[in-house]
Amino acid sequence: MNFLLTLAAQNYINMKKRISKIKPYYPFLLASLVVIGGCSPKKSDDSKTSAMNSTNPLVQKWDARYNGIPPFDKVKVSDFVPAEEIAIGMQRSEINAIATNTEAPSFANTVEALEKTGIVRKQVEAIYNVWTANMGSPELDSVQEVIEPRVAAFSDSITQNTTLFKRIEAVYNSPEKSKLTAEQQRLCFKYYNNFLLAGAKLDEKSKARVAEINQKLAALFTKFNQHQLADEGDKYMEITDAKDLDGMSEELKAAAASAAEKKGKKGSWIIANTRSSIEPFLASAKNRTLREKAWRMFISRGDNGDANDNNAIIPEILQLRAERAKLLGYATHAHWRLADKMAKTPEKAMALLESVWTPAVERVHEEVKDMQQLADKEGAKIKIEAWDYRFYAEKVRKAKYDLDQEEVKQYLQLENLREGLFYVAGELFNLQFTQVTDVPVFHPDVRVYKVSDKTSGKQIGMWYFDPYARKGKRSGAWMTAYRDQETLNGDITTIVSNNCNFIKGKEGEPVLISWEDASTLFHEFGHALHGLNSKVTYPMLSGTNVVTDYVEFPSQLLERWLSTPEVLNKFALNCKTGAPIPKALVDKINNASKFNTGFKTVETLSSALVDMKIHLAGSELIDPKAFEKKTLEELHIPSEMVMRHRLPAFGHIFSSDGYSAGYYSYLWSEVLSADAYAAFTEAGGPYDKTVAKKLYDNVFSVGGTVDEATAYRNFRGHDATSDALMILSGFKVTPKK
Repeated sequence: MNFLLTLAAQNYINMKKRISKIKPYYPFLLASLVVIGGCSPKKSDDSKTSAMNSTNPLVQKWDARYNGIPPFDKVKVSDFVPAEEIAIGMQRSEINAIATNTEAPSFANTVEALEKTGIVRKQVEAIYNVWTANMGSPELDSVQEVIEPRVAAFSDSITQNTTLFKRIEAVYNSPEKSKLTAEQQRLCFKYYNNFLLAGAKLDEKSKARVAEINQKLAALFTKFNQHQLADEGDKYMEITDAKDLDGMSEELKAAAASAAEKKGKKGSWIIANTRSSIEPFLASAKNRTLREKAWRMFISRGDNGDANDNNAIIPEILQLRAERAKLLGYATHAHWRLADKMAKTPEKAMALLESVWTPAVERVHEEVKDMQQLADKEGAKIKIEAWDYRFYAEKVRKAKYDLDQEEVKQYLQLENLREGLFYVAGELFNLQFTQVTDVPVFHPDVRVYKVSDKTSGKQIGMWYFDPYARKGKRSGAWMTAYRDQETLNGDITTIVSNNCNFIKGKEGEPVLISWEDASTLFHEFGHALHGLNSKVTYPMLSGTNVVTDYVEFPSQLLERWLSTPEVLNKFALNCKTGAPIPKALVDKINNASKFNTGFKTVETLSSALVDMKIHLAGSELIDPKAFEKKTLEELHIPSEMVMRHRLPAFGHIFSSDGYSAGYYSYLWSEVLSADAYAAFTEAGGPYDKTVAKKLYDNVFSVGGTVDEATAYRNFRGHDATSDALMILSGFKVTPKK
């Protein structure tokens, strides 16, 4: 079941919601769909014939150009279910042949053989994932409701296959295993451990109940996600009076006007119910009443008592998770989820969260005090509330540091920063990006780049860039792997994408983004580089296929290159004059680097703590609203803010199993990234070639071939502590006793 969980994590990284996104063995997982129902060998043969004769573009071999590219221009939603059925038949015979092989179990005929299954299934699912994240529609919703429970059912039919597990167990326990390469031994461990966590040793009655639970959860996850997407797409705030735009930048006004025009409301302005629209509005709009209205609309996603309300779904999910954990032999869902993660136990994860919570809350109180004083000085006669936080934070930033984010934004052109990403990739990893225009895409906004080694010219992979928001696309930003790098089935290069939700302005004008959005752009590109730099044999261990509390480490690390002088001087160019960002403005940015860290940290930590506590509650029947309120009160969260993801819209933990009891991963990985960046600052700086090579050798290229804690120690020479993060955030560091 572990690969089901890591799959879900990758799905969420992929649609990020702050997802990346990890599916170390998603193709195998999907291949397992074929086994359900105990299909006969004859049916497998029929399915193979059907596949060979099919005209369905999803099951055809990909265009060979650029080492193989997806046929996005030929896809119809109606193709997905039949394509799944065809791929199922092809994989059925592969899986059954492994399970029923009469030869003694060996690495080659069991573990490696499993890695070779499901080539067509990988193709089908890659395109299906692109559509579910980027091209949502009512027709696709219906398809998801058919496919998702089948995926869960099939996965269980594989991990609960006693004959297959005995073969894997025999290979894992064989003395011959010591003769395998380190990567092969790691693969054996992954398979064995995955099956154990999925309940391979349960009795038949328990196995059947776990399978039933997983299918029910799959249906609930789909419904939760569809509700959230509907609330983000269907609800919006319309502004009809131009006076109410006061404070907003010209770019934001143009984007709001464009959004209104697309909804047939020309002459109005639309603020969409997505983070990329709401947060800039909250930071700049002077109309306090509208700020509150926008804020309430956004935090109420999934919590409006209508057809898209998620409050009834959450208790069902929690009860099923608690029951499954007990069946699998764990105290709670949280204990089960963390069994194979870096943290190992919920207690260890909670200790990290709680160690940072108090200093972060203290910092929030300081930030609010500064805001309140400024509001009082202006004669606003208000008490700072949650819908005021971003607005007055910007005022304080300007007052204390003479830093105006709108001024900074004039230097942050999306296309220039994209070139900045390429520059960093070239300096750290010797990669070169060349745009190609002869590749099919799933939407006109998408651009495609061939990625090569700068020295040899050898193709490393392909990078797809889908930067803009649109209806049917999930909000947020994410990375997706359309194909994992591997050498088992040939020299297979990876295909990755970065998908964002930047708002288009007027035609022909540059898209300007905030510093926070620029950091997100670098973050997601870090996930892409993790995939592009992969150099492994087996797809299960490729690229971002690592545990969830490690997968965010490379991406959070790459964020730090945005503020390097090399990037700012070359790519932060004024949108009107083309002049590089002035040193005086860079100095202001650096001086204000610790500003508002309390808010950002408490936003994330509160979500992580509520996530962990709700999954440590076990079989307790949970009322989501009451639990959220009570937990936040016990934590003494400042009244001027809310958790980043309220439970009814907390897709990380309720639209899949992926980050459930795992949202702490962002802080865990931030600790790693802060400590890792110190390796560069202690050496020759952020572009130090020796440290970059060590980072490539031990982190970016190895995927999941090495235990994550070991991989980090191999790079850094020691385990990370939270001290570097506390210092970078400007928090008080408690002396070690």
